[in-house]
Amino acid sequence: MEFRLEHDTLGEVKVPVDRLWGAQTQRSKDNFKIGWENMPLEIIQAFAVLKRSAAIANQKLKTLNSDKAKAIVQATDEVLAGKWNEEFPLVVWQTGSGTQSNMNMNEVIANRANQLLKEIGNDAHVHPNDDVNKAQSSNDTFPTALHIAAVRAIEDDLFRALDELKETLDKKVQEFSDIVKIGRTHLQDAVPLTVGQEISGWAFMLKESKELIESTLGHLKSLAIGGTAVGTGLNAPEQFGELAAEEISKITGKAFYASENKFHALTSHDAVVAAHGALKALAADLMKIANDVRWLASGPRCGLGELEIPANEPGSSIMPGKVNPTQAEAVTMVAVQVMGNDAAIGFAASQGNFELNVFKPVIGYNFLQSAKLLSDAMHSFNVHCATGIKVNQEKVDYFLHHSLMLVTALNPKIGYEKAAKISKLAHQEGISLKESAIKLGILSSEEFDAYVKPEQMANPYQH
Repeated sequence: MEFRLEHDTLGEVKVPVDRLWGAQTQRSKDNFKIGWENMPLEIIQAFAVLKRSAAIANQKLKTLNSDKAKAIVQATDEVLAGKWNEEFPLVVWQTGSGTQSNMNMNEVIANRANQLLKEIGNDAHVHPNDDVNKAQSSNDTFPTALHIAAVRAIEDDLFRALDELKETLDKKVQEFSDIVKIGRTHLQDAVPLTVGQEISGWAFMLKESKELIESTLGHLKSLAIGGTAVGTGLNAPEQFGELAAEEISKITGKAFYASENKFHALTSHDAVVAAHGALKALAADLMKIANDVRWLASGPRCGLGELEIPANEPGSSIMPGKVNPTQAEAVTMVAVQVMGNDAAIGFAASQGNFELNVFKPVIGYNFLQSAKLLSDAMHSFNVHCATGIKVNQEKVDYFLHHSLMLVTALNPKIGYEKAAKISKLAHQEGISLKESAIKLGILSSEEFDAYVKPEQMANPYQH
């Protein structure tokens, strides 16, 4: 491999000749061979948005000449187009401020900007620190990039997948609105409801989860940019943060704003903790939905079998013909991962010391992994499972008419204690509730039929 010599304040460093990154990126690459988790591409893209916005803000403030600013903008546009993805090789497990990833972006943009300037015969020289990083510090750029990436992941990807799944469940609510089934509480028989009503609970969970997540976005749209090293804004014009946030908003189409207190923005990640807490709530709801689906579809002959789900692939390497609820299993594994990520994020956010939290990369990585996993899992579950859910009418009817809890309808007519006697005798002797009521002399056949109507029990306010 051929190398060129790059230098930083510590001296010279060998960098592969065909790479745009510079000395500080190479040092990080050499010094942190930890794990396989690279800095997420979403962070890289957010950094490019930030550097583009910073260049325009600095140009407006007349602290960066137009030739350099235009070259930086063009270079960042190429990064945003995915042209230079391989130029960002650094891992998550690096300095806790994310300085090396900030410098990775600065170096790549500076070197590419210089190439662009040279192509047009302009001898201006873009410096990674003095120009690309002008009016910035890693301490305010990394949390800014994190917030940009988090908001985009939620609004552009997660909400789309959530809405698609909710739309499917809403359709199932209508499709199964007239199918009465037995309810279950404590894993025991309970009173009737409709299949549509049961699924409506799932759909409403998604609605509530979305609203909870939305309630956190205003805080995530607050940016640290302009705070520089410790929150004072040293070496940045007073209006830089606001101007940069305006440009970020233009590029992303989202209403970002500069934090009113940069000291908070650098050392606290409470907005990320809150937003991820809402993602954890979504994960908890998805865990419940997926578990319900796989329980209700268990069988096909020795389980509940009230629902039928698509058979997507063989379920066993030894048991012929076995089909498993694999999409539900994938969702529940994702939910577990998100819950683990939430613990990591909460603990990392609690570790800020003085003017800076130095757990930023692990916070960003876990947050974006959760958002990505939830988005993909909801989309996959929707396409490969939820849309194909059907009701096994025979099983539903069997459980409904053999449940002892239909006796609950008798409470207002004969009282709790007499109703309990009917239920206990029916269970002990293996006879129907109706037979038990008649045997005990509590009700006649006609009275029982008049009082116990499952469809009315499922919709008490419509009768």
